[in-house]
Amino acid sequence: MTQPIFKAERVAVEDEYYIFDLDATVVREHVYYPTRYGVEIAADLYYSKDLDKSTKHPGLVVGPPFGGVKEQGPGVYANQLAQRGYVVVAFDPASHSYSGGQPRYTGSPDTYLEDFSAAVDFIGILDYVDRNRIGALGICASGGFALGATAQDARIKAVVTSVMYDIPSLAGMPTGQDRADQLEALSLQRWADLDNKSSEVKPHYPSQAAELGSTMPDGFPTLPEFYDFYATKRGWHPHALANITEVSNLSFMNFQINSYWNEISPRPTLLITTKTAHSRAFSETAYEQLQEPKELYIAPAADHVDFYDRVDLIPFDKIDAFFKENLK
Repeated sequence: MTQPIFKAERVAVEDEYYIFDLDATVVREHVYYPTRYGVEIAADLYYSKDLDKSTKHPGLVVGPPFGGVKEQGPGVYANQLAQRGYVVVAFDPASHSYSGGQPRYTGSPDTYLEDFSAAVDFIGILDYVDRNRIGALGICASGGFALGATAQDARIKAVVTSVMYDIPSLAGMPTGQDRADQLEALSLQRWADLDNKSSEVKPHYPSQAAELGSTMPDGFPTLPEFYDFYATKRGWHPHALANITEVSNLSFMNFQINSYWNEISPRPTLLITTKTAHSRAFSETAYEQLQEPKELYIAPAADHVDFYDRVDLIPFDKIDAFFKENLK
């Protein structure tokens, strides 16, 4: 019996909203493909206008920060890397933005890992992509998911993380009574969702561009630099207002995404962070868990979110050299 696909909403040209300008030398196409769970993913495919489609090229799949969308950081990276000769897929995770899946904003470590493998499925069947030369790149939370996907998907030949977060490890930090209290509250939230016939999700950022501010209000439930990106004209997107439904946190509290990172070897890893990024410890911890070949690259001072969109700070030459060497 054929399983149904949760259809993505097809974006119209007049509804497109990107936080960056597409380079004049780059082509961007909207593409749609299923995960192994039958959920349709919405993604953007980037490649150079002068790409020779009669031969095969290396491919890259790029995932967004937690709650982010392809029109933000992933598109920034894809736009730059396409100019360097890669065929790049930047995707919306299942149940987020233009990708299908219900309830909206549902998340689990397993589905986030599958998002990467589904992107590999898609890019690997393109006639002009060499399926033996596919790499993954994850920004922020997708850095941890990219490593997790690489650990279970041998088709990913090299992986880069940029200012990574390990969300499952972060969610699993509470112990004892603190953990018990969280489990109790989230378990009861399942009853509330059933009673309300909707899944509780807490938006963090303004839903309308007209409501954007320049200074974070007192008591705002996020770090100032996240506000500076997601709640201002710099990075705001109407589909990037929240992270995941409340009950989704149960999955993260009970998932060890880093259990097999040491088995990524001999495939190479490059972990990129900055000297002053608040997330730096996640990259350093992951580096200790990985086996050679591995590299930890600590860039000069920059905020965590600067590596979402600041093309003058993100070390694209370093990323390009890593993939060129390891996707030969």
